[in-house]
Amino acid sequence: MKFTPSLLIIFNLTSLLVLTFQPFPSLALVPCRTTCGNIPINYPFGVDDGCGAPQFRHMFNCTNDLFFTTPSGIYKVQSINYLKQTMVVYDPAMSTCSILQPHHDLVLTDIQSVIIPPSPDTIFVLLNCSIDSPVLNHYKNLCFNFSGHSCEELYASCNAFRVFHLLTNSSPPCCCTGYDTVKFMTMNILDCTHYTSVINTDDLKGVGPLDWTYGIKLSYSVPDTGCERCRRSGGACGFDTETEMMVCMCSSSTNATRECGKNKF
Repeated sequence: MKFTPSLLIIFNLTSLLVLTFQPFPSLALVPCRTTCGNIPINYPFGVDDGCGAPQFRHMFNCTNDLFFTTPSGIYKVQSINYLKQTMVVYDPAMSTCSILQPHHDLVLTDIQSVIIPPSPDTIFVLLNCSIDSPVLNHYKNLCFNFSGHSCEELYASCNAFRVFHLLTNSSPPCCCTGYDTVKFMTMNILDCTHYTSVINTDDLKGVGPLDWTYGIKLSYSVPDTGCERCRRSGGACGFDTETEMMVCMCSSSTNATRECGKNKF
């Protein structure tokens, strides 16, 4: 059969239309990052808006490393234990056994104080306090020892805090206390110049300050929204950015109410 110019034009147009409307392979790409640096990002957390649980919206950002944002600053996330529902963060402005920093308050939003507060085994140690400090007078019951340790040990064991002893030839008043104390009273009200925080205090019996782990462990909670059902179906749990209602994200363009393959919008 001999093709005329008209037939060739029709054939080429037909071929072009067939190619144009060929379906592309479906991409099972969920638009939520699953890692930031070396930290895995799983529900209820998310660094992309619409990912994770809406209660934690805008609390995290990823710039090479994962950071937790509060009104008092940005804290680097050191680890997340999804089984125990805990997260360890580090305050770069906090004093430790090896470095002395100006005092710095930890301030959480109201919702953060409810859904991701410091864990009970995180102890805040107030150092170089005035003799008029509220925790040494009206609220001295807020101070306690933990695992056989007292705050005075830090003056004797840590180079960073030994300076207070050298300046006064004595150990200034100090206080080991819980999060509720620093939640309701600033460092200025507490009348202490420095603080440090120690985690995993239940395991520190017989362990000296040089080997303590300094940081802040946060314990989070989140209501059961059926997220496991979504994950088993191959999706990722997220929420509608306008209504903040839960959605199961099945691909870069497909969402479902509870699980992939069902109840699609």
